[in-house]
Amino acid sequence: MLISSAAVLLGFIILVWSADLFVAGAASIAENVGMSPIIIGLTIVSLGTSAPEVVVAIMATLANAGDMAIGNAIGSNIANIGMVLGVTLLVAPLFVHKSCIRREMPTLLVVTLAVALLVIDGDASRMDGILMLVALVVILYQLVKTQSHDLDAIEELSEESLPHLKPPRAWLTFITGLLLLVASSRLLVWGASEIALQLGVSKLIIGLTVIAVGTSLPELAASVASAVKGHTEIALGNVIGSNLFNLLAVMPIPGLISNQALEGAVLYRDYLAMTGFTALLAFAMFAGRWRLKKLKPTGKGACDLPSGSAYLGRSVGILLVALYAMYYYWLSLTL
Repeated sequence: MLISSAAVLLGFIILVWSADLFVAGAASIAENVGMSPIIIGLTIVSLGTSAPEVVVAIMATLANAGDMAIGNAIGSNIANIGMVLGVTLLVAPLFVHKSCIRREMPTLLVVTLAVALLVIDGDASRMDGILMLVALVVILYQLVKTQSHDLDAIEELSEESLPHLKPPRAWLTFITGLLLLVASSRLLVWGASEIALQLGVSKLIIGLTVIAVGTSLPELAASVASAVKGHTEIALGNVIGSNLFNLLAVMPIPGLISNQALEGAVLYRDYLAMTGFTALLAFAMFAGRWRLKKLKPTGKGACDLPSGSAYLGRSVGILLVALYAMYYYWLSLTL
């Protein structure tokens, strides 16, 4: 057990570090070939925090632990809203732009329900995976198409967050990050599988808990840092974007490699919980519009908010964290 736990811990540490290297290298390569900073920020950088989930899902499926990959995707989404967003709101309240309420959040709701329809038969098939990936491409295209028009809102963020590495160093960083991602993921999956075997719990539970929390740490760090700096749109957008990516890029992986039968608990417990957290966040955003009208928002994140924007305060954060703890208690009852 000690060796397995050490493998998981070391795997997490290298995984997070290698993901940063991978994103820095990929973004610099894209910049060096002339890609716009705005497009890089909306694609490579914004999706980079989900790189650990993708690589872990591939390694887990190849190691005949596809249920761990499914649990990782669903558990990460629950952790992103319950833990990441909940803790972020405890640190600083968020001001939500109306475009997020009208576009990004409804998209996440629709995708959550659509993926549920694909897997409700208890099987994640290759066709299901293809449909999810096609939806991801369409959503990314629409995202870049609409957001790239808002130059003032994105240019400053893109220039601040993008690394600027020269071609040789960019390629070295990219390759090193990729190799370490693969190696650390294999180590993490091995350690987690051994822990599941020694504790007598399913690999699904390990994916929903240990792996999901660990691979959500990059989102937690990025969201809290963005909220503290006043970039409230980034903090919330990071969570929504990561959840979309988990559903449409991580969930399909086991089915694309080989048909994956889903445990019944995945649908009636875990996917239902994820859907509940997503719906609660959407409701909090809509309710937050009326609360914002009663406030006189100040601070960097509240400047120039158009009509129809919303406010998410610490009370929402407390509720999300409390419900996340209750979900873990629910899991413990079903072990």
